[in-house]
Amino acid sequence: MVTRCPARGHPDLSLNPQRLSLLLLLLLLPGLPPALGMEDDASFPHLGESSQPPPRACPPRCSCPRPDTVDCDGLDLRVFPDNITRAAQHLSLQNNQLQELPYNELSRLSGLRTLNLHNNLISSEGLPDEAFESLTQLQHIYVAHNKLSVAPQFLPRSLRVADLAANEVTEIFPLTFGEKPALRSVYLHNNQLSNAGLPPDAFRGSEAVATLSLSSNQLSYVPPSLPPSLERLHLQNNLISKVPRGALSRQTHLRELYLQHNQLTDSGLDATTFSKLHSLEYLDLSHNQLAEVPAGLPRTLAVLHLGRNRIRWVEAARLGGLRGLRYLLLQHNQLGATGLPAGALRLLRGLHTLHLYGNRLDRVPQALPRRLRALVLPHNRVAALGARDLASTPRLAELNLAYNCLASARVHLRAFRRLRALRSLDLAGNQLTQLPSGLPAGLHTLRLQRNQLRALEPEPLAGLHQLQELSLAHNRLRVGDIGPGTWHELQALQVLDLSHNQLSFVPPDLPEALEELHLQGNRIGHVGPEAFLSTPRLRALFLRANRLHMTSIAPEAFLGLLHLRVVDTTGNLEPVLVRLPPTAPRQPRAAGP
Repeated sequence: MVTRCPARGHPDLSLNPQRLSLLLLLLLLPGLPPALGMEDDASFPHLGESSQPPPRACPPRCSCPRPDTVDCDGLDLRVFPDNITRAAQHLSLQNNQLQELPYNELSRLSGLRTLNLHNNLISSEGLPDEAFESLTQLQHIYVAHNKLSVAPQFLPRSLRVADLAANEVTEIFPLTFGEKPALRSVYLHNNQLSNAGLPPDAFRGSEAVATLSLSSNQLSYVPPSLPPSLERLHLQNNLISKVPRGALSRQTHLRELYLQHNQLTDSGLDATTFSKLHSLEYLDLSHNQLAEVPAGLPRTLAVLHLGRNRIRWVEAARLGGLRGLRYLLLQHNQLGATGLPAGALRLLRGLHTLHLYGNRLDRVPQALPRRLRALVLPHNRVAALGARDLASTPRLAELNLAYNCLASARVHLRAFRRLRALRSLDLAGNQLTQLPSGLPAGLHTLRLQRNQLRALEPEPLAGLHQLQELSLAHNRLRVGDIGPGTWHELQALQVLDLSHNQLSFVPPDLPEALEELHLQGNRIGHVGPEAFLSTPRLRALFLRANRLHMTSIAPEAFLGLLHLRVVDTTGNLEPVLVRLPPTAPRQPRAAGP
């Protein structure tokens, strides 16, 4: 009888009935661990698996932070990766040098939801017509900053966001953006689209588009048949000279409309152009060629931008219904002495900000809305301020009259008395020879630079306990012309600009709260040991372009200035030696000329 022994190292796998029964019993027992060693043996082949190593889960040099995400951003790739997992839902290939998309590779990725091809070199020739046919779940596609001359003829029906901006697109097709019920945002700005390149049914069947950007193209009129669902429409920087009648009649959900930097004239609009836009809140018509305020503006407007047109006259009736208007921007037009009649804006009861800078107004407009908070009038021809010129706007917080023709003799003593809420007053660039009287006690900022001030007296500044910033730069002030006690009541002053005057030394008794002092461009030749005794909180000191020598600053000048961090002495006669106490938190540098 021959006994067969199992070979060394190989167990006997033959099963008799008894052993088979025992094995089945063991398999039915709950919680039994796997056979010893099998759970850790990664090389042990399982049923249905090959003993070959699994394929790479991520293309070379790319990153795959999640099983469904492949990120190949900025790798200088010239060829589409050929081993992207079929499970990918989000694929980024932006910032590479791809010139074409191979259909056979894209067609494998039928589960893609996001495809980012931003900033490559993909041309229309490198994008097959059927490129996206199999991507039936694609929701976001980004192909901005490429070399496309025409849009893809077909994009998936599942699309939500399409970005084709900054290409060279001259034409789109009916199924590029049409028949996409989930499409919400389309970006086509910075291309070469003319009206001929937009088919009339470009958005048929896409009734959810909320954002459409067609700015910086070559459109000559507002395209008809825009989606009625639009909420934001960007048409700025085109060649638009007219809005065809009815072009905006269906967009009742539109909230923002951007038409600035075009060639619109009064004849290119009519009373019905904007009348159906019952949700419009923001309308930008700046940088056009309008000579009057458009008629038929929606009552819902909150912001109306008409700056840089050719408007000579504002008709009250054109604005009378805009009770909710908050911001009216009329800067850089041609409004003269009669361009804004008294009461023309009175009915704008909610108006917060009125911008009128860069016109030809010779006085402050009369009978302005009482709730006005900001009046911006620089670069006009206002030569006088009467006692009641600002009486209708008691809630003003900001008044800017910079660069007008105001002389001290024509500013009434009570011109500002009613402005108890005023916080910022800008009178820079006028012809004032003395500080105005009756300044509101609540001022935080007062700008008087570039006038002809020759003296400072304490009376006009008395009571300004909340003033934090005072600019007196570019005047004709000398230290001897600053009256004793001028700074005494400026208890909150933190920034004082006395640059470019005729000061020969640091003015004494500066405010204790001062943190920033500008003295550059004066005639200061010496800084004594007691120059800053009254300003222990000083952080920044500017002394450049004076007449200082190497040892012009006394060694004790900065003693006690524990917060001083900047001392600028550049542009003086010699490099200036700056010595700071060792307790200063940061050592300022002593700068040379």
